[in-house]
Amino acid sequence: MLDKPAAPVFPLTEDFFCDAKTAAEIGASFHEQYGAGDPYPYICLDNFLNPQILYSVLKDLSVMPEPEASHNRAQERLKSSFNPEELPETTRNLFRFFNSRPFLSFLSGLTGIKGLIPDPMFLGGGIHEVKNGGHLDIHADFNLHKPMRVQRRINVLIYLNEDWRPEYGGQFEIWDNNMETCLKSFVPLFNRCVVFNTTSTSLHGNPNPVNHPHHVSRRSIALYYYTATWDGTQREHTTQFKARPGTADRMDWKVKVREVIADLTPPIAMRAAKKMLKAGGTEPA
Repeated sequence: MLDKPAAPVFPLTEDFFCDAKTAAEIGASFHEQYGAGDPYPYICLDNFLNPQILYSVLKDLSVMPEPEASHNRAQERLKSSFNPEELPETTRNLFRFFNSRPFLSFLSGLTGIKGLIPDPMFLGGGIHEVKNGGHLDIHADFNLHKPMRVQRRINVLIYLNEDWRPEYGGQFEIWDNNMETCLKSFVPLFNRCVVFNTTSTSLHGNPNPVNHPHHVSRRSIALYYYTATWDGTQREHTTQFKARPGTADRMDWKVKVREVIADLTPPIAMRAAKKMLKAGGTEPA
């Protein structure tokens, strides 16, 4: 007799329903494991969703719209993101569920962070694609959602790559605070979910280039969650790239120089400069 497939970790039905209380209890059941993550809280959950839902997403992705953003530079090579609102119905509905009370209840139970705020804009998130030869260097994420003025707290990544092998590259890596050691590496397997706290020192990425023999892209769902705890005392920063020791990784000197100038410029002068740049249509991102 064949073994019955294991039930998914998160019991989302194909019509996108899950009871909020049940979701919170499931999250809480993994809370201790999540908090034990080193050097920052994280967890990897395999068989996360009903696989039929993700197969429907893959069907939606068979024809892709124009990406919302694309990057092809030293730190992020051949990487694009797609807003789910531009994708077919199943994918749109799934992302809307990820912004719902039940999923927020799951994340709060898992992480212990209360008052989580989803991002209806999916700023920087959505569907991510890294093409063959592409990579994303180790980094700490931006910490402020500027349009909503909220503090970034959690990342959720769900992988969409069928039959992915370690030799195909694209592993998700977690690094120590001093950028000396890769502490954990996860192959981006289909229906694998990684959740982790995002801070200015939560270093992560997928620096090993994608190397699929049939030139298949690495795809994932990327979700970011926030809290209304930004009070202006924190130092705002964009994505902070780091170079791995003994590699050809390159620092993002453009960002570094801009941050040094910002630190040395008096606040009044900085505000005036931003107003001038904005008026001229050249305000820096």
